[in-house]
Amino acid sequence: MGLLKKIFGGEKVQREEKVLPWIALNDLKQIDYIKQKSAVKTQVIFKHSTRCGISSMVQRQFISEYNFSEKELDLYYLDLLSYRQISDEVGYAFQLLHQSPQLLVIKNGELVAHASHGQINQVDLNRFI
Repeated sequence: MGLLKKIFGGEKVQREEKVLPWIALNDLKQIDYIKQKSAVKTQVIFKHSTRCGISSMVQRQFISEYNFSEKELDLYYLDLLSYRQISDEVGYAFQLLHQSPQLLVIKNGELVAHASHGQINQVDLNRFI
């Protein structure tokens, strides 16, 4: 009977939600700051479309697999729908066509890696620390 309760909703198992050290990317001035800061520590930008199911699925996977501290990487979150102009400027600054979702890795002021969609979770961020 215990198994049936678990399957059909008798007991609800609460999962602890993992929270990443996101830094909101919501100001154009942050783009220059990211370039400057990347000389000292790798900067990562996660561009996300909040209305896209694929983007949400990739983001959930990224969150579950992310295991870096704030000392190792700075992790920026860009909501594409709310900050489209900033997304466009990120593309110009790093010479990259827009995709959603998209991951950018910046080191020494340069884009050193990027991926979009399901390939995001294939990027080995360890290589850039």
